[in-house]
Amino acid sequence: MAARLAAAAEHDARVLVSAVTLVEARDPATAQARFDWVVSRLKAEPVSEQVARTASELLAAAGLHGHKYAMDAIVCATALGQAGPVTILASDVEDIRMLAEEHPRITAVEV
Repeated sequence: MAARLAAAAEHDARVLVSAVTLVEARDPATAQARFDWVVSRLKAEPVSEQVARTASELLAAAGLHGHKYAMDAIVCATALGQAGPVTILASDVEDIRMLAEEHPRITAVEV
């Protein structure tokens, strides 16, 4: 991830994460200082009611529901709130692709 953040900075690209991603990504095996360093290079976007409603609509459109897809739906909804094309880095790109199928501005890349 450090290399990706360096590349983004080199190209003056914004790196945005949903605030829920900070919870999902926290691994107790990673030192807190290292985690904090990575987070300091990101812009954490809060989960507003509008983001939650958009995430709910994405779930319904994909015929999905429940906690298994909730965080991915929030990430997709956060991405849709941004201008221009958006790349989502994810460990499970299939879930992102199902949720963003109708939104060609979103590209999912496996990490």
